[in-house]
Amino acid sequence: MKLVVKRLDIKHLDRQIGDMDTLTDTVDQLMDDWIRERPDLDASGLGITGRISLLGKVLAREDKRALAPLGLAPWACDVLLALRRQGPPYRLTPTDLRKVTLLTSGAMTTRLDRLEEAGLVQRSLDSDDRRSFQVDLTEEGRHQADRALEVRLGMVERLLTPLSPDESQTAAGLLRKLLVGAGPE
Repeated sequence: MKLVVKRLDIKHLDRQIGDMDTLTDTVDQLMDDWIRERPDLDASGLGITGRISLLGKVLAREDKRALAPLGLAPWACDVLLALRRQGPPYRLTPTDLRKVTLLTSGAMTTRLDRLEEAGLVQRSLDSDDRRSFQVDLTEEGRHQADRALEVRLGMVERLLTPLSPDESQTAAGLLRKLLVGAGPE
């Protein structure tokens, strides 16, 4: 069975995005290489997954750069924002915090130790269950979380400037569809 390599329909995209002759990236070269080397395979999916992977790296780099002036690492920002978005009293159990930040138990403990040392969170015994405790955002932690959110949203807005509002909405919907289709996170 021979698979046909799908080529990007540049003319169709020109009408949607604009002048595609000037829009190229490293994934275009990757696609051209595979079309040349393995014309029997359909590598067109790499046009999407390759770009998602590269964008993930760009986002991680830019997030780190944007948060550096605040003295926050992206992981710290993630923990602080997870608590901040709970609303008053900005509290979660370590287990719930671990779930929303997708961290292991050991990683969460280490990160909470560091955030507590910095005065951004505090741990206290759970009044309902003396065997466990809760993590609370301190006043300084809430201020840092608010500043970090503003910085992070500014960085995201800057990175999305090549897209129109309609294109942003379409991209978000398509990425959601891919993520849901990929199964549990």
